Amino acid sequence: MIAFLKGRLVHREPTHVIIDVNGIGYLVTISLQTFSEIKEQENIQLHTHLAIREDAHVLFGFSNESEKRLFQQLITVNGVGPSTAIVMLSYMNSHELKTAIVQEDAAALQRIKGIGGKTAQRVIIDLKDKLKKESWEESQPAISIGGNNTLRKEALSALLTLGLPKAAAEKSVDAVLKKSGNTITLEDLVKQSLKNS
Repeated sequence: MIAFLKGRLVHREPTHVIIDVNGIGYLVTISLQTFSEIKEQENIQLHTHLAIREDAHVLFGFSNESEKRLFQQLITVNGVGPSTAIVMLSYMNSHELKTAIVQEDAAALQRIKGIGGKTAQRVIIDLKDKLKKESWEESQPAISIGGNNTLRKEALSALLTLGLPKAAAEKSVDAVLKKSGNTITLEDLVKQSLKNS
């Protein structure tokens, strides 16, 4: 609903900030991780997640997309709400938290206030494989060079929307890009990838 806020930081505390966006002050809940990254800035952009509860609409803000994505993955776990996820991201940075989950380090997770044994196990069971896959994908070198990265991303997005499985779409797009190099349009790339798959 609200993907990000860009404006002037008018108030900051370790748990929340107020951002003036064209004369409207948005109260945004943040983690200590985000606080430490933005504390010297005056004009900022925060990636946001809007949590709608019966009694309130709460905006959560993150200094980068990867922290926001991890937050959104955490809140899919039964028993982990937005407030708990923010606490988790305040105790550990994104990298430490991902490492604890992937390495099944329940003891490290239980050191976080409010995380008991059962919740730690649920977080590990629900997110371990997703996070392993993500870190594997991030470590893969991009096959395409320069401007092709955007082209590849847009083509993959189109193919996934058209119902192609992710692995097949990636294989197909990479094969077409290898043949054509920088000389292909997005439309042709999608068409040829569909034929190949």
